[in-house]
Amino acid sequence: MNFDIDIDRSLAVLQSGGLILYPTDTIWGIGCDATDPQAVAKVYSLKQREAAKSLIVLVADKRDILKYTSQPDLRIFDFLDIVKKPTTVIYEGAIGLAPNLINADGTIAIRLVDDPFCRHLIKRFRKPLVSTSANISGEPAPPFYKEIDPRIKQGVDYIVEHRRDDETPREPSAIVKWNADGTPTVIRS
Repeated sequence: MNFDIDIDRSLAVLQSGGLILYPTDTIWGIGCDATDPQAVAKVYSLKQREAAKSLIVLVADKRDILKYTSQPDLRIFDFLDIVKKPTTVIYEGAIGLAPNLINADGTIAIRLVDDPFCRHLIKRFRKPLVSTSANISGEPAPPFYKEIDPRIKQGVDYIVEHRRDDETPREPSAIVKWNADGTPTVIRS
């Protein structure tokens, strides 16, 4: 299937509050509009995940981090420029996102994506996307499309065709918490 057809079909689902199953810069993810609390609730329900466990937000540009966090430390951009692995950063002061996506302490986990499909989709959608591993909570994250639980596949509104046959080894992102002193604390490497 054509990459652009996948983008158009994904956009139609996202704009109507639905869920997509899509390849990211790390592993396959369940995605939705990160500003839509009803769509976010559907992700928690599908994954059978406690609402207290946070989800990751994907953005396409550095300026999106500035838009969805109230006071980011600009040193984070120098850090992101040198990391080799896709890295999710936990930021203070989340704003403009679905309330059920923001942690009780006001933090939000955001990853600036490098994957061409994700970047294109987010730029066309003009909003950030939720991304969470394509598994039932507590089960291992599947490394490849063919290993995704049928319950997940049946529970989304659209499954992206792009990269379904790709078996390039991929891992979840690194996760760091950005500290007030401008240093990262590694949560998952």
